[in-house]
Amino acid sequence: MIVKTKFFGEVNLPEEKIITLDRGLIGLEDYKKFTILYDCEKDESNISWFQSVEEPTLALPIIKPWTVKEDYNPVVEDELLSHIGELTEENLVILLTMTVPEDVTQMSVNLKAPIIINADTRKGVQIIVENQDYEVKFKIYDILKEKKED
Repeated sequence: MIVKTKFFGEVNLPEEKIITLDRGLIGLEDYKKFTILYDCEKDESNISWFQSVEEPTLALPIIKPWTVKEDYNPVVEDELLSHIGELTEENLVILLTMTVPEDVTQMSVNLKAPIIINADTRKGVQIIVENQDYEVKFKIYDILKEKKED
């Protein structure tokens, strides 16, 4: 399947690389099919792109939470995840959406609304976690800079 993308042009994408979010993303409920793309030539602290298969201009930067918050442990009602299949340590994928403004020192991730994916069923959902101390705009520039220097 040929998919038009925002940053990578046309990509030949195997069907098994498509992730379905039956409810779409929060605020973008019309788009249900996504894939994860990354630039092989650049290792930007594990930053990837959550690319819509249906809308070429919809591509969100994403990152694994433990890259920026090692003790990340979202609390979620099991009911909210039941439709994506049984989750195990092996098939659970958690991603955080990023905001990268013009002033990159203000770069942040959304700890409050992760994307949870079952890698076996290739189904996912974006949910609001119950953790009261998780911020919508958790600043990460200094964290990423420090990791890059290590």
